[in-house]
Amino acid sequence: MIFQTIRKQNPLIHCMTNYVVANFQANGLLAIGASPVMADDGHEVEEMVTIASGLLINIGTLNERMKESMLLAGKKANVLGIPVVLDPVAAGATTYRKQTVQQFLEEIKFAAIRCNIGELAAIANVDWQQKGVDSGSGSISIELEAQKIAQLYNCIVIVTGEKDFITDGKHQQWVTGGNSQMTEVTGTGCLLSALCCASFTAGAQPFDQLLETLSLYKKLAEKAASSTRFIGDFQIAVLNELHRLSKEGEE
Repeated sequence: MIFQTIRKQNPLIHCMTNYVVANFQANGLLAIGASPVMADDGHEVEEMVTIASGLLINIGTLNERMKESMLLAGKKANVLGIPVVLDPVAAGATTYRKQTVQQFLEEIKFAAIRCNIGELAAIANVDWQQKGVDSGSGSISIELEAQKIAQLYNCIVIVTGEKDFITDGKHQQWVTGGNSQMTEVTGTGCLLSALCCASFTAGAQPFDQLLETLSLYKKLAEKAASSTRFIGDFQIAVLNELHRLSKEGEE
């Protein structure tokens, strides 16, 4: 099982992420036996990425300093062959975010993109009304646009929501399940991106590894929701389930 494999390998995952979710991501990675590091200063990111197994770029609290650091780290990771995962948080909410994501896609080779439907629409230049960091509303063919993006950038595209969709441009799969409480805790999507980064590093079949990660994340949401009805406890239950799955596997 993928989380057990990660625990055995103990990869260092370099998260260039936002301050809203950094703690949750770090604890989630620790829960499956990965080692998180959250370095984002331009003076050290290239050096830090040289010892990492994977790099996550998350633009949730984007600013110019971090943008430049992300470009430095992403390009260094590409040179070293270290997989880079992009979480284009609220990519369509502002012109600055959309332009930054386009620049990243042009200058950094990403192994995977993990986004919601609104962020997919922004990357694909489909008309969409994004509501802050929430997915917003509009009309888009998830399958068609995700496949186009996967083929254009030669990467795996994951679109998460009530149902998740994953494609590498050739293969595709829908993943069902989960629980709506995941939408009531900030950072659950960002945590998934960090887990996907760790999963990508865990073997030689990244599509299958990421597909398993999505399926497990849906299942652990159901398990966590069944153990509590309070949102604060739910967040803790998610971490507990990650820890249990990485040690014991599925029941």
